[in-house]
Amino acid sequence: QVLLVESGGGLVQAGGSLRLSCAASRIVFTLYEMGWYRQAPGKQRELVASINGGRSTNYADSVKGRFTISRDNVKKTVSLQMNGLKPEDTAVYYCNAKRPTSEYWGQGTQVTVSS
Repeated sequence: QVLLVESGGGLVQAGGSLRLSCAASRIVFTLYEMGWYRQAPGKQRELVASINGGRSTNYADSVKGRFTISRDNVKKTVSLQMNGLKPEDTAVYYCNAKRPTSEYWGQGTQVTVSS
């Protein structure tokens, strides 16, 4: 069974920073596009950022210039550095691993940004 385990969430004041990490196991990591999604209360889950095996990245417009996604193919980890956090970034953040034939999700980690 593929496992994606997130860490690094928490409570931070507006303007602060957090770094989320996701460790993957039982997966051929380099074959998967890795991503971070978030879901705020009452809203749909949305893509925050993604990175493919070739390290090409994609960001939601709302986080461009503030968040940076990276991956370590040796350690099988994907990270999301979040700077300049805003109250509207408050959500549960989920790690995602995706390829055409399969997709996996982590359990989520809460990020709360106070104003």
